[in-house]
Amino acid sequence: MDFDAVVERYEKPVFNLIYRLVGDWDEAADLTQETFIAAYRSLDEFRGEASVYTWLYRIAVNKCRNAFKKRDRQRLYVAPEAPSDEELESVPNPGKMGEPAAELERKEVRALVEKAISELPLDYRIVAVLRDLHGLAYSQISDATGLSIDVVKMRIARARAMLRRKLAPFLVE
Repeated sequence: MDFDAVVERYEKPVFNLIYRLVGDWDEAADLTQETFIAAYRSLDEFRGEASVYTWLYRIAVNKCRNAFKKRDRQRLYVAPEAPSDEELESVPNPGKMGEPAAELERKEVRALVEKAISELPLDYRIVAVLRDLHGLAYSQISDATGLSIDVVKMRIARARAMLRRKLAPFLVE
């Protein structure tokens, strides 16, 4: 396996995952580096039972969990502010809306959603980010987190319910 190619291919998605979990740009950069160092050190142990993608995500999720334990904080973390468009290139851009008011509204909605996600308890935030923002299948999330598929489905459903409750005041019927 060409590890340089692995880093080139997965560095940005792994960083974006970690950033969404920890909510701090510098800490996400450090944890991304730690993830790839750990992956490199355990490269000879990679048996190919999971894809490289889910293997790296599992390492990243474990690094995030360890960081939360190390900080000895509550499992709930609120990001200070939503990232700018330039900072999160992986977030799909629905296109230029042209009108300043519409663009401002889109940014405000995105900031509300990002904040709501950052306020989810870590166990729910992990599966929600992996499924809804990174598009992983349930089986890939199961591989990346070490949870059964049933637990993954349950946590995703609960995370979505929590998000609906948090965002209900902002939803237009």
